[in-house]
Amino acid sequence: MIEVHKHGVLLRKTELGFENEGVLNPAVIQFGGRIHMFYRAVSKGNYSSIGYCNFTSPLVLDQRFEHPILFPQDEIESHGIEDPRLSMIDDVFYLSFTAFDGVNALACLATSSDLEHFERKGLISPIMTWDEFCHLASAKSPLNEKYHRFNSHEGIREKEGKKVFIWDKNTVFFPRRINGKITFLHRIKPDIQIVAIDHAEDLTPEFWRNYFLHHQDHVVMSPRFKHEVSYIGGGCPPIETDQGWLLIYHGVYDSVNGYVYSACAALLDLENPAIELSRLHYPLFKPDQDWELLGEVNNVCFPTGTILEGETLYIYYGAADEQIACASVDINKLLTELLHFIPSHAKS
Repeated sequence: MIEVHKHGVLLRKTELGFENEGVLNPAVIQFGGRIHMFYRAVSKGNYSSIGYCNFTSPLVLDQRFEHPILFPQDEIESHGIEDPRLSMIDDVFYLSFTAFDGVNALACLATSSDLEHFERKGLISPIMTWDEFCHLASAKSPLNEKYHRFNSHEGIREKEGKKVFIWDKNTVFFPRRINGKITFLHRIKPDIQIVAIDHAEDLTPEFWRNYFLHHQDHVVMSPRFKHEVSYIGGGCPPIETDQGWLLIYHGVYDSVNGYVYSACAALLDLENPAIELSRLHYPLFKPDQDWELLGEVNNVCFPTGTILEGETLYIYYGAADEQIACASVDINKLLTELLHFIPSHAKS
């Protein structure tokens, strides 16, 4: 078992109107001698925007804005923007987040050259009903029954005057082009899927229709173990190592007290990250502290960002959907442990 150090809560909600219900699920990146954190800030009524703070070192907060840095601007974001992730590709910062209109949850993208000014690129998710998705994705082979359970919305096709689409969340960009392509993970429950494109503008309705005709080819990881049996989802931007892309993701299982969210770890192939090399057979860490067990949503460790200082990997996560906490692990020990779980046939 890997030794994980939990450093406790770094950021709590305040009395400010935009974050008086909770702060959670942060994107983090090191740039210009600072650690920058963009976090989901929740106001009353569960309306979210993105707040900002920065740190002088992984655990030392320096500056925190008293206003959101990004906030809802159009109808698809009318009930909030949530759960940012942040990567740098070709000297451009890619900030992905989830837009929620009260009915649909879909991925959006904003880009920046300085982390101060962001250009909104709009939706990058497929805009597709369950019937359309099911028709395409099951054309070659039957869909896992869990797709129906999580995406059919109990047969509801319209709500509050809006069409109901499949939810596409947890969009996480790799921090460089792979074989010349911008590559990202996304999640339509219960699996993690992968996309490779030349430009964000390539994500047209025609692209997505063809993509889902070959749906199974794009599934990177599916739930395998007890702690992730319900569904899994992308967490932190993948970290490039000599052994492969280190992916810290979340796994979910259903208990008598509701869903339990744990932080998990896997290795993906460097040149073809659609290939899973290894994953831990147990959670990297799970809810066992007060700040993780009790909150807006109980039993949640939801990892969304990392910082590497020497051999120490700091993992920032939403705790109980109410505050932001941090844990750390020796990255070399984690990689060594993951190598033990590479299937024997893959080692030969």
